[in-house]
Amino acid sequence: MDSSGLLFDQILFGVFPYVALFTFFFVTIQRYRVQKFTFSSLSSQFLENKTHFWGMVPFHYGLIAVLTGHTVMMLFPKLVLNWNSVPVRLYVLEATMFAFAALSFIGVIALIRRRLKHSKVRMVTSKADWVLLFFLVLQIVIGLYMALFNRWGSSWFPGAMTPYLWSLAEFSPNVSYISALPLMVKLHVINAFVLIGIFPFTRLVHVLVVPNHFLFRRHQVVRWYKNRKLIAGERDRS
Repeated sequence: MDSSGLLFDQILFGVFPYVALFTFFFVTIQRYRVQKFTFSSLSSQFLENKTHFWGMVPFHYGLIAVLTGHTVMMLFPKLVLNWNSVPVRLYVLEATMFAFAALSFIGVIALIRRRLKHSKVRMVTSKADWVLLFFLVLQIVIGLYMALFNRWGSSWFPGAMTPYLWSLAEFSPNVSYISALPLMVKLHVINAFVLIGIFPFTRLVHVLVVPNHFLFRRHQVVRWYKNRKLIAGERDRS
């Protein structure tokens, strides 16, 4: 690789990750100090719930499983490589991760369709929501592409990505681990840091206050003291 390519990689993989992480921490803390009540998912579930359920459930479970897999490969690379030393176990792990990624893709597409189809939901969808959905879809699509055409990621991730990520954590970025990787892998890494950078500007910040007391408080019961059909009729006449 020529010097210009090395410089480009150094900027993208040695400098940009810190810019994204600094933005994440600084803006998140500042937002919590100044706009604490915006730490919410701003759920539109009450506007439309059926499609919302079938989008959010597969998206969340699929994404959580995939992120957990990435975390395990980073923290326990030798354990993962030992697991993959048996071909059948490698196939099972790869197929499972692909299935969860596909599940998250189905979920996010359902959520996008919901926001486009239902006018009330579309009205409460901000520009930041669309930007977030775009980069999420891009990240999942690239991940699925890699699973199909850059196979055995659970084996090359511990050997290439894990030492690179640890070098970032040690404030001594070593881009040589990632410079020789395929273009789609590099795009996947860059897009991941883009998501980290835009994280504090979006509704994703609500995950930082979970779990909270809402998970453990007693169920709230809502009772109607008036005839709902009568109220609806009065509203229609007005």
